[in-house]
Amino acid sequence: ESGVVYENIRRLSEGKSLTPAYNGYTSCPLTVGDDLLVLAEFGYDGAILETFPVDQAKPMKLNYWLKKEIMPPLYWHGLIRGKWRGPGFVRKLLRLGMTV
Repeated sequence: ESGVVYENIRRLSEGKSLTPAYNGYTSCPLTVGDDLLVLAEFGYDGAILETFPVDQAKPMKLNYWLKKEIMPPLYWHGLIRGKWRGPGFVRKLLRLGMTV
């Protein structure tokens, strides 16, 4: 959301139309056991928006590590400051530009 606000303010200051819109991306890290986590990612319409090219519905230690070590800095130093605009680029990169 903050990335869309940032982009719209930038466009407004340049006299451009406010076209960026938030797709409703939501990430729900669900701890399901000791060091195990399911990473549920979806949009407004309920469409699954998984970032990684693996079955994220399967509990994994990697997902737990991401929640514990990577997501807090992304949130506090990226998302809140408008520098992290979500995992869209990472998703596209890991899937080599292919859609699921």
